[in-house]
Formats: sequence, structure tokens, C-alpha cells
Amino acid sequence: MMRLLSLLALAVVLFAAPLGAQDDPAPTGPISAVSDAALDAAIATRIREILAELGGYEDVTVTVNEGIVTLRGETASGLEADTLGDIVNRIEGVVQVRNQVSQTADLSRQLNPALERFERRITQVVAFLPILAIAGLVFLAIVVLGFFIARLERPFNRLAPNAFIADLLRQVVRLVFIVVGIVIALDILNATALLSTILGAAGLIGLAIGFAVRDTVENFIASVMLSIRQPFRPNDAVEINGDEGKVIRLTSRATILLSWDGNQIRIPNATVFKSRIVNFSRNPERRFLFDIGVASNADLAAVRHLAEDVVAGLPFTLPSPAPAVWIDRIGDGAVFLVVTGWIDQTQTSLLAAKGEALRQVKAAIEAAGVEVPDTTYRIDLIREATPAPAAPPIPAQAPATDSSDTAVDDVSPGASDALERIIDDERQNKERPDLLRVDAPEE
Repeated sequence: MMRLLSLLALAVVLFAAPLGAQDDPAPTGPISAVSDAALDAAIATRIREILAELGGYEDVTVTVNEGIVTLRGETASGLEADTLGDIVNRIEGVVQVRNQVSQTADLSRQLNPALERFERRITQVVAFLPILAIAGLVFLAIVVLGFFIARLERPFNRLAPNAFIADLLRQVVRLVFIVVGIVIALDILNATALLSTILGAAGLIGLAIGFAVRDTVENFIASVMLSIRQPFRPNDAVEINGDEGKVIRLTSRATILLSWDGNQIRIPNATVFKSRIVNFSRNPERRFLFDIGVASNADLAAVRHLAEDVVAGLPFTLPSPAPAVWIDRIGDGAVFLVVTGWIDQTQTSLLAAKGEALRQVKAAIEAAGVEVPDTTYRIDLIREATPAPAAPPIPAQAPATDSSDTAVDDVSPGASDALERIIDDERQNKERPDLLRVDAPEE
């Protein structure tokens, strides 16, 4: 019997701590040694007044005895029951709070606060609709005004160097009016504090998009720079990143060339902006150059002066810069000379002038009795049954060259004109944008 009583006492001790833990922590400070019933009544009255003002605690009863507050009843939500002890503890004179309030199991009571909040929000939205409509109308009016200004042609076409920059300015004007409309609308709604949040979010989104489309942005900026300071014109012969041809057009994304074979080459503007650009058409004077070999036993000084005189005497070569000839190297079976001359490429075809100068120099050197050797190796396969034909005798002196062979051919730029006509036909298509113009500033 004694053992049973001991076990019961132990169980009471073990369960006493959890049960006591349900009480809210008591306020700190000394406890009065004198019992005051009036103070208890005042505390109870004050708690009821606070709960009545808060609302939602209609079913909660309050009793105070010796400064110990006991709360019983039900609330619509567990959060209200949990925070009740914190409120009561703040009242002066409270020694301990026994919070026995629990959440009600009645579904209708649990939904009532949510329905009340929803009704309040609907009421607020309805009351907010007139001012919201005014802010929306102001924003719409500002945006319409901005788009109307952006559609005007005269101010933008006069300020911008080309159509691409004009469209870019129009986009900037539209964006400015949209931002101004948002700021004014938020100011009418007394919600300008949201503007910093919106701008911050837009900045983060713009940064992420910028990293994602970095190549596109780089290409766009290169298009703007190339359209402002144009390093070439339509029909200019250029070399860009190893590609040669004539310029057809400059678009907002790529530079289009017409190769010498008649093929179109599209080069991204970012590549064009960063690459080395060789413009063969910017300077009308252009030099042609070729090699020619002579026999090693020839008078090289006399041959050099002869080649200079021949090139200088051609009707299409320019006197300044003057033609130049120099001995370049000793090769297989010949000594090679480099011959140069200058032409006006607006009047003369470079390739035709080079070929004609080579023909005239070769004819003059051979006419002077100097051999122009063929340095190509040949292998003749001769059958044993068939004797090889006898080679013709080599004359002691080279035959005189017919004067008709030395007549200068036409070297006008016929092929170049044909390419220019193709490019002009391509540029006649107005549906394809072109940022090149003749009166643009030159670099």
C-alpha cells in the first residue's frame, strides 16, 4: 500500500511541471504582500475593456483573484488565443495569467473573420475606384501625348543623322513619357513609395536580361556607332575581317557586302566595329604591283630602268606617285623584279591596269633581247618506240615584236561598273532598311 502511494506521488510530481507550463510567464518585479480586492476588480474591468475594444473576444471570461488572472472561453483563431496572455501581462498589478482560452471548433465562427476582412477590402476597393480611374486616365493621356510626339517626323529627322538614330530617339521619348505617366499616377494615388520598388525590380530584371542577351546588346550599340560615324559608303570596296567586296547596305544588325564572285556576305555589326576595316575606295589613287623574272645574266639596272619607263609611259598610270621598280630576290632560274604603278581607280580598273602593265613590260623586256624565263618545271614522258620530235632551233636573237602587240588595251572599270549596277538594284528596295547616307560625317 505504501509503495502504491509513493508511485502516485511520483506521478503527480512528474506531471506537475507540464501542467504548470501552460500558464503564461508572470511579470517580473516584486509581488505586493497586501491583498487588495479593489485592485483585482480594477484589473478585471481593465482587461474586459481592452478585449471589448479589440473585438473577437466576446466569449472570453475574465476572473481576477489575488492578482492571478484566469481567462476562459473560445476565440475564432488560435493566434488570438495565444496573444491574449501577452496583452494581459502588460497590465499593472497582474501576478500570473492562466490562459485557458482555446480555438473554437465552430466552422462558421472561424470563417467570420476572413469574411469580414474580405468585405472590408471590397469596401476599400470600391472607395478607391474613383481615384484609381483618375490616375489611370492621367497616365493614359500622358502616354498618348508621348506616342503622338514620337510619331512626328520633322524634329527627329532633323536632329538624328539617320533613320535608325531617329527611331531610337522616338523610343526614348516614348519611354520617358511612360515613366512620367507612372510617376504622376502613383503620386495621385499617394503611392510614390512603390516607385523605388518598381525601379529596383526593373533594374534587376534589366541586368539579368542584359547578361542573357549580351551579344545582341553589343551588336545594337555597334550599329548605333557605325550609323553615326560611317567608315564606308555604298559601293565602297572594303575588306572586313578577311572578307572582301563592295558595300551594299548597313542595317541595324549587320553589314552586307557583295563579294567579287557576286555573293552576299552578312557580317554582324559588332564584328565590323571591332575588326580592322580596309577601305580601298576612300582614296582614288591606288597602286598595282606585280613580279616579273628575267635571266640572271641580264643587265639588271638597265632592265629596271626599262620597266620604269614602260610603266610611266602608259596612258592610265599617274605621274605622281611615280612608278617604282626594284630587284626583289633571286629565284629558281631567274631574278625577280617588283614593278609598281599608280592609277586613278575611279577611271581605271585595277586588275585590267595591272594585267596590261605586265604585258607591256614583258614585251619591252623581250624586245630588248632579255629572256623572261619560264621557271615552271616540266616532266616529259617519252615512249621508247616513238622518237621525240626534234626541238626547233633557238634563234640567236629574239624576233622583233609586232607593234600591234604593244598597243595599250582598254582598262576602263567595266566589271566594277557591273557590280555597282547590281548594288544599285539591291539598294532600290525601300523595304530593306539602310543606315548609310552620302552626307554622313567621315572618320
